[in-house]
Amino acid sequence: MARVLVIDDDEAIRESLAEVLQFEGYQVSTARDGCEGLTAALAMHPDLILLDLMMPRMNGWEFREAQESDPSLAGIPVIVVSAAPPRQADCLGAVTLLAKPFDLTALFESVHGVLPPA
Repeated sequence: MARVLVIDDDEAIRESLAEVLQFEGYQVSTARDGCEGLTAALAMHPDLILLDLMMPRMNGWEFREAQESDPSLAGIPVIVVSAAPPRQADCLGAVTLLAKPFDLTALFESVHGVLPPA
């Protein structure tokens, strides 16, 4: 079963993403910010990370910097899920950007582009 890590400070979005991905058959873990996300990523080594950018403590840009500097995490693909303008996310090396608000079709197309449907 493919593992997905959802990192987002908005509880409603974080839990909604986790719920629909679990319904699709993925094993999902969540984190409230980049610090929690980094700890979770090191513990579970997910197959995919869904990452918000604007978060407290450690934002998405800082998370990506830490992820890229750790050889055990650097190869994990990331889908940015953010209300940030696309130009702010372009330099992150993400697979794609889902602009908030997004629809489920776009979410599943993005996830299935990285992971096969469960």
